[in-house]
Amino acid sequence: MSSLKIILDTNVLLVAISSKSQYHWIFQALLHEKYDLFITNEILIEYEEIITSRYNSTVAEQTLKTLLLLPNVHITTVYYHWNLITEDADDNKFADCAIAANAHYLVTQDKHFNKLKTHEFPKVNVISITTFKAIIESF
Repeated sequence: MSSLKIILDTNVLLVAISSKSQYHWIFQALLHEKYDLFITNEILIEYEEIITSRYNSTVAEQTLKTLLLLPNVHITTVYYHWNLITEDADDNKFADCAIAANAHYLVTQDKHFNKLKTHEFPKVNVISITTFKAIIESF
């Protein structure tokens, strides 16, 4: 297990899947165990739904199979729902997973997560893809 614990918002995973994407390095870094990805069943369901709508069910199925087979992907159980994000309550699943997993970072491009940057407790470190790349490159 690497020591870098990460939560990927769906929008980040979505742009990382395609080998033609400029963000494919995120998926490649996961495959090469550069970080540990923490997910919940609820996050997996959203990943599947969004990947299916963007690509197709085969891509979604293969992506989820890959995630579930990787030794650095961990299913986390959330025991408490903090409800820190009010603008888009559906995003709370990622914040709750980050807290439950004691993740170093939640990587997202979604502005709804900006509220977490000023929230003192529980602390969720929200970063952009650009910042994540700098962290991965220095790790």
